Amino acid sequence: MKICMMTNTYLPHVGGVARSVSTFAEEYRQRKHQVLVIAPEFEGKPLTKRAAAIVERVAAIQNFNGSDFSVRLPLAATLSDRLDAFQSDIIHTHHPFLLGDTALRVAATKNVPVIFTHHTRYEDYTHYVPFDSPALKQVAINLSTEFANLCDGVIAPSESIAKLIKKRGVTSPIRVVPTGIDVETFASGDGARFRKKFKIPAKAFVVGHLGRLAPEKNLGYLAEAVALFVKKTPTARFLVVGGGPSEDAIKATFAKHGAASQLILAGKHSGRSLADAYNAMDVFAFASFSETQGMVLAEAMAAGRPVVALNASGVREVMRHGKNGFMLPARTPAKTFAAHLARLQAEPKLRRAFSKEARRTAEDFSKEHCAELALAFYEDIRKATRRERLITQQNPWGSFLERLSTEWNLIAKKVQALTSAVVA
Repeated sequence: MKICMMTNTYLPHVGGVARSVSTFAEEYRQRKHQVLVIAPEFEGKPLTKRAAAIVERVAAIQNFNGSDFSVRLPLAATLSDRLDAFQSDIIHTHHPFLLGDTALRVAATKNVPVIFTHHTRYEDYTHYVPFDSPALKQVAINLSTEFANLCDGVIAPSESIAKLIKKRGVTSPIRVVPTGIDVETFASGDGARFRKKFKIPAKAFVVGHLGRLAPEKNLGYLAEAVALFVKKTPTARFLVVGGGPSEDAIKATFAKHGAASQLILAGKHSGRSLADAYNAMDVFAFASFSETQGMVLAEAMAAGRPVVALNASGVREVMRHGKNGFMLPARTPAKTFAAHLARLQAEPKLRRAFSKEARRTAEDFSKEHCAELALAFYEDIRKATRRERLITQQNPWGSFLERLSTEWNLIAKKVQALTSAVVA
């Protein structure tokens, strides 16, 4: 199968969507499928020759307004040439705007089905746009819903998100397909090496967190909860892996509690170093309500790390409360979260039992298994739309009307989303 994936974020950018696209692309290639990734340009370490060979970059304004997104500039003729040469069997878009619009246009022009993965609850990210407001959040919800209904199929990364988008009005076929993880890599990381690099004592009890350090991740709460724990436990440390605008706020919280020396901000990591980071932790702590899937939780569990987290979408699909960690009610006070960290620090036997179950949980999210789920959905959608595509191929006028209809629907759905938000 020839699979074209379009995404507004991609390597070397480090983020959930970029990692998801990269993971699926590599698994597809391992199964002898051909892959083309259309993505904006990003600054950073160059990709390997193998990874770069499947990527066609489009010019873009990077990290728009402090967000993870790049705003693409008009498409170059070279992209059209490569798309013509590639002859996609299916187009898979990972965003409902920018290159998402491009995906719909290309799918209509090439007469191939288009799949959309609903990676993000976009209403949780409107603070990156000037004039954020409840109405703008509703626009974000409406736009992603209407875009999904223009696609032939929709992938939800968790059951929670599948239920949410159905409730919001998505009528296109939906399939739950999590982003897979490399279980073996995360299980074999060298935690001692990472601790040595960042001067973390071998016997320290390390609470860890990994991800983008941004307001939507509820890091104010998490920093408060972990600071309450570590200030009472001199041998404890908080290892934070990642970067973002909330870094200074985390520092300020630990300074307020007199625990600044127990905070380690390790910056961004990828590959083997990322696996080492997870293995340097004793417990993984998580408090975000904006996730569509618990990929970092699954990665931590692959490393055998118990998790303490708040009940939220993406979290509840991975957590087994009292089995692989503690999933606490959403409104749990920070001091109660801290108490659960303290319990795991005080009870090594419980920690070992959670660790064993965590490794078993991670197997359900292996990249091999998830890639097979996605490929099966591709085939189902191709079969479901085959008759309609054959009719269009045999009728040039119908093909023109299809492209015209796509352009009209893109405009109409955006107007509808804006109107609904204003009237609501």
